[in-house]
Amino acid sequence: MAEAYGGPIEQIDDWRWRIPRDESSGMRTDGIIFADGVLMDDLRTDAALTQVRNVACMPGIVGPSMAMPDCHYGYGFPIGGVAAFDMDEGVISPGGVGYDINCGVRLLRSNLHEQDVRDHLSALTDHLFREIPAGVGESGKVRLNERELRRVLEQGSQWAVAQGYGTAEDLETTEDGGRLEGGDPDALSDRAIQRGLPQLGTVGSGNHFMEVQRVDRIYDAQAALAMGIEDEGQVTVMIHTGSRGLGYQVCDDSLKPMQRAAQKYGYDLPDRQLACAPVRSPEGKAYFAAMACAANYAWCNRQIIMHWVREAFERVLRMGTARIGLELVYDVAHNVAKFEEHEFGGGRRTLCVHRKGATRAFGPGREELPPRFRALGQPVIVPGDMGTASWLLLGTDGAMKQTFGSTCHGAGRVLSRSAALKRQPGREVQAELEARGIRVRSAGVKTLAEEAPFAYKDVDRVVTVTHEAGISRRVARMTPLAVVKG
Repeated sequence: MAEAYGGPIEQIDDWRWRIPRDESSGMRTDGIIFADGVLMDDLRTDAALTQVRNVACMPGIVGPSMAMPDCHYGYGFPIGGVAAFDMDEGVISPGGVGYDINCGVRLLRSNLHEQDVRDHLSALTDHLFREIPAGVGESGKVRLNERELRRVLEQGSQWAVAQGYGTAEDLETTEDGGRLEGGDPDALSDRAIQRGLPQLGTVGSGNHFMEVQRVDRIYDAQAALAMGIEDEGQVTVMIHTGSRGLGYQVCDDSLKPMQRAAQKYGYDLPDRQLACAPVRSPEGKAYFAAMACAANYAWCNRQIIMHWVREAFERVLRMGTARIGLELVYDVAHNVAKFEEHEFGGGRRTLCVHRKGATRAFGPGREELPPRFRALGQPVIVPGDMGTASWLLLGTDGAMKQTFGSTCHGAGRVLSRSAALKRQPGREVQAELEARGIRVRSAGVKTLAEEAPFAYKDVDRVVTVTHEAGISRRVARMTPLAVVKG
């Protein structure tokens, strides 16, 4: 593990901090951290700042090495790290994407209010837990052969909709239409394929969850209404999961080839976990092709789970689809590298943007956004964790100018899972949540201890930083009614 950063840090304003470029340490650019004073005090003892500096040393980096306010230590890049690279002189790095490729979040709005579901929460939570597998290594109900899995890896959410899991309208409000172009199943190992075959339609463990929520507060009524959020007390549903074992294997398989590539191309890197290859090299292309497959698997996974969530509401509440109205607000991806056009240095350039534990937050006018959101900006979904609030935000012009259209992705850990386990048993965590009226189901009490609210930063503080720094803006805050964990 890298050591805590001990070098100079300059405060730019109340919400931004700079690690100044130091050519003697190999830095090619500055490091920029989005944080307030409290968050920065915590980060000063976290090796994540060393990782911000290390990323600034990578070949072909364009603009600063950045950390969002939910930043914490990760593999290679910090979690919450953002960096863009030139397509010709820059690199692509598995450490800048992570193991859980396209771990992402989708938010559903409903026509229901808290009083419509309060008496049904136990039955609804039990049904979700029973019908949608959650936990380490769980297998799903979708039975695939290798030919069908290849289609999933190429088509993403589009495959799920074609099989009857949802509608075309869902694709319109999914980032990239639920499909990242360039996925090639031939780039995956047999082990990755075998891990992916049984797990489609499963939530997984760790910080992944399904959550029934209520709108707690609306900050921008006009923007909220455009996204289907009408008033406080309205019921929403959030789904947070990724590419499961397949995505993990894609990352794991890439590390040794990328380490060899870094030597082959003569890169002098401060951390071997930053192993990388030129974007356009055979090694870089092979990694992107495999990563895109994992991203597509994750989108398909969330699409199927969302379909089953809708069925669960209909069966438990005994209401029709029109009455319930579980419509997808948006689906955002974390942990991906994408080729995007951005204004930089007085011109428009295509860049390879890595967002690891960060969310795309495009401002108004981007053609990548659905027509209904093009004048508004991209919806950004920021999940809390069991018992804490979640947020609906919007991308901004400020994000386009400062962060290549990026913002935070969650609260961010302050305690390791082992430290959280020592602090409070999972059964006590569950009892405290239940005492607050939050129904909880989990595949194991260990996960409840590892993912307890005290293990994370204050998500409201994190969101305030992004709002005040202008890289996303507050629209609505949601609080949990029921949580299903792995």
